[in-house]
Amino acid sequence: MSLARPDELPRAFALAWGAHDARALADLFAADADFLSLTGGFAEGRAEIAELFAGELAGAFARARLVTGKTKIRPAGSEAVVLMQRFVLSGIVNADGTDAGRIGAILCATLGLAADGWQVIAAQFVVEA
Repeated sequence: MSLARPDELPRAFALAWGAHDARALADLFAADADFLSLTGGFAEGRAEIAELFAGELAGAFARARLVTGKTKIRPAGSEAVVLMQRFVLSGIVNADGTDAGRIGAILCATLGLAADGWQVIAAQFVVEA
């Protein structure tokens, strides 16, 4: 799924996350994209990204909720942008099943303009210090 505008990414990401839809999350990425996840997992390509999200959404993030915060978009030419999106996650589950509390996280995504719209070509989803 390509986006009409880069600023559509935070909402699309949050909606797919809320639906626990790993395929919809992966579809925001280009076919050959790279992704570093909150758990430190690294995936290359849309298929691996979908697998990574599926595992995380079935595990530590099975009950997690994602709330969007501040967005910053920096153009990098006419066909690329870097997007920084703050999120707050709650409902994270520890390995022993206890609630891990809330964390702040940042999605830093580089988006490129393809023939059918904007796609993430590389992203890191990291805990905010």
